[in-house]
Amino acid sequence: MVSINQLLNTHFAGKVVRKDLTKLVKGNAIVPTYVLEYLLGQYCATDVEDTIAEGVENVRNIIAQHFVHRDEAQMIKSTIREKGSHRIIDKVSVRLNDRKDVYEADFANLGLNKVVIDDQIVKEHKKLLSSGVWCIVTMGYMPSDERDVSPWVIDNLKPIQIANIDVTDYKETRERFTKEEWIDALMQSIGLNPVEFSFRSKLLQLSRLIPFAENNYNLVELGPKGTGKSHIYSEMSPHAILISGGEVSKAKLFVNNTTGDIGLVGYWDVVAYDEFAGKDKRADRGLVDILKNYMANKSFSRGTQVYGAAASMVFVGNTDHSVPYMLKHSNLFEALPKDYYDTAFLDRVHAYLPGWEVQKLRNEMFTTAYGFIVDYLAEVLKELRKEDYTQAYTSYFRLSDTITTRDKDAIAKTFSGLVKLIYPHGQFTENEAKELLDFAIENRKRVKQQLIKMDETFEEVDFSYTQLSNGQVVSIETLEVLEFGPNRSEPAAFTAPVDSSDSSPKPSNEAGIPPAAPGQRILRDNQTNVTFADLFAPYLVGATKVVVTDPYIRLPYQLRNFMEFARLLAASLPAGEEISLHLATFNNEDYLANSREALKEIGDSLEGSGIQFTFEFDETIHDRAIECNNGWKIVLGRGLDIYQKTNGRFDLAEYMQEKRLCKACEITYLQI
Repeated sequence: MVSINQLLNTHFAGKVVRKDLTKLVKGNAIVPTYVLEYLLGQYCATDVEDTIAEGVENVRNIIAQHFVHRDEAQMIKSTIREKGSHRIIDKVSVRLNDRKDVYEADFANLGLNKVVIDDQIVKEHKKLLSSGVWCIVTMGYMPSDERDVSPWVIDNLKPIQIANIDVTDYKETRERFTKEEWIDALMQSIGLNPVEFSFRSKLLQLSRLIPFAENNYNLVELGPKGTGKSHIYSEMSPHAILISGGEVSKAKLFVNNTTGDIGLVGYWDVVAYDEFAGKDKRADRGLVDILKNYMANKSFSRGTQVYGAAASMVFVGNTDHSVPYMLKHSNLFEALPKDYYDTAFLDRVHAYLPGWEVQKLRNEMFTTAYGFIVDYLAEVLKELRKEDYTQAYTSYFRLSDTITTRDKDAIAKTFSGLVKLIYPHGQFTENEAKELLDFAIENRKRVKQQLIKMDETFEEVDFSYTQLSNGQVVSIETLEVLEFGPNRSEPAAFTAPVDSSDSSPKPSNEAGIPPAAPGQRILRDNQTNVTFADLFAPYLVGATKVVVTDPYIRLPYQLRNFMEFARLLAASLPAGEEISLHLATFNNEDYLANSREALKEIGDSLEGSGIQFTFEFDETIHDRAIECNNGWKIVLGRGLDIYQKTNGRFDLAEYMQEKRLCKACEITYLQI
């Protein structure tokens, strides 16, 4: 099997880099990842170890000799003066001095201000006129006897970004990857190890890139600290700017009425508000009103002039309470500043990413494999902004007529952005389109559900669609409502299994266990509040013999899952009764001895609990199921392995099943 690394190095030679190299060269330089990977791409875009080692050393030397640390600025100035010319790496911003009719550059780390810069350089790189661009600059020093003439000279300036990309080649090469391979390649490109993420978790991470690929896309992500919400907007692209939510004005964001200067939305593809949440934060109400108009109409006006822009707006911040608390007592926008807690403003949001689903980043979640040089990926996404896939889903699906135009536009833009990321060549199946449409609808429905709670003038909307191929109507619900919503039973010893189409409460028997019924339970990626008691207890009532067939009871966490199933049997066994539990499983020859020893330990531990445990190894088994002699068979899509990896032994999820994230799977209940 060809690895992702081999595929990338074969088909994108010179455009990929090993992602752990940035840590090797960064040192104490406070520079974005795209700056470092730009340099690594010049010297280390290969899989030849000797060349990589040599390239890393070259980049280290460049950073050491040319990157300007603030505390070494005077030393760099002295070097420029002594040598007459010296190349530096610094963040440069430019302003027009209308009194002298010249452009003047400011250097963030070097500390030089009002250095005259040639008009032609500014015309070629207009983004210099905003809040600053990382550049490689050749600085000269020419002392003059004339009064008020600065000795500092900009001999040459080049923004740090890849000059040319071939989007057609990018699209054609995408066809050589499967969907899974391409998604994993993108995950590695943003520095993450795809093995540690479920499919839904990968979609959540990649959705942060939609604003780079889609014009005028409005995204909100609120969640706990430490999940990397703002990282991608400060580190991954020279076309995005991350600003503090409390440090922006109408003049800075849109246009300065005094000078006529266009603000950030005129120069950047993505403007991201960091630390956006905070009830006590103050905001300019006038700014919110202009934002509302811009987010809805892609234009803004100050004075008599109307301007258009394509910048996407991203708002990221931290939540104050748990999701169950917010759903019960307030809403998912409760943490926003008062002036942004405005339904007219929030209705312009195309998608609300559930930041609480994103796990805090651990060391093993970062990749050491290859991925696209982020600057290359950023340039491709910038080019893809020119394309439109907002109507691509209509070949397979028709949205409900009750969905408003604004809701449809939001869903279509999210779908279009995901297509550009995952299927840039425009080729996808009905099932692949369904995955993206379901996700897009859910993230818009999350917005609408909160607006309805905040303002009674917003009406309920049927977020469903019809599959044109078979006429089936599919209704979409947000994951947190399935987990903690009003139709969800309060946590108890056991929860009745429910069909996704039937949320009505079921009567319980004397033991408090709801009655068993044939049907199917569909678990979604990242779903929580799911326990073995919830899934299996009603079907074990009255059984005296249980057979578990699961070929994958071998790894420590799989053995833990099996022990938790045995614990469920022991807890539900009437006093003085016994039950037979048999496990049919398998393992590789090299590990059979260890598995046999572990299962014998399980048998020893179950003695005295009323459970008579036996096991066998059967290399022919493939299907996974639980069969009981009370007439029930439970078909397990993934066996007992329904939970994702926890964050470690001190993670509450290690001890409470309802806190664990699920893997997507189906469980079917049959009466035999």
